[in-house]
Amino acid sequence: MTQVLNGTDCDRRVDPQTLALDDLIRIIPDQHPSFYYVLAQRLFAANRKDEAVFWFYAGQLRYRIRLSCHPDLQPDTEPALFGSLQETVGRPINEYGFGDLTALTATLERVLAWDAATHNGFEPKAACSSQIAQQRQGLGQLLAQIRADPDTIRRQRTANGLPNR
Repeated sequence: MTQVLNGTDCDRRVDPQTLALDDLIRIIPDQHPSFYYVLAQRLFAANRKDEAVFWFYAGQLRYRIRLSCHPDLQPDTEPALFGSLQETVGRPINEYGFGDLTALTATLERVLAWDAATHNGFEPKAACSSQIAQQRQGLGQLLAQIRADPDTIRRQRTANGLPNR
């Protein structure tokens, strides 16, 4: 990613498409949230699907935080990119992840713990504490919804031709 985003240069030395996966995982906390989606997509393609689910949700959380911390972003920039990534990267990962609700809930818990314990080198936590709390609460609500009604989720998946594991 070499474009300027909201006045902040992304690290032009990092190409998330070619950097070794484990190296990308190591540096991901300092990168723009879109890098998490690239990482998740590449992990999924490499058949590291459970890791892909984790990094997708970590990226989604960090991107939602970024957008809520910067409500002045033009709709056709980062908000549009987020929507596109949610659809193109998120759809196959969610189809996989929601196939095993026990694993998914454990992953979402790990995402919340990781986010709380890991610095955000792209969007400093101190400047956006209320937005962070709000977005973390949203992910917690998704977790609670999955736990509250797993049978309905499984039935919907079956009706849509998706497997449950």
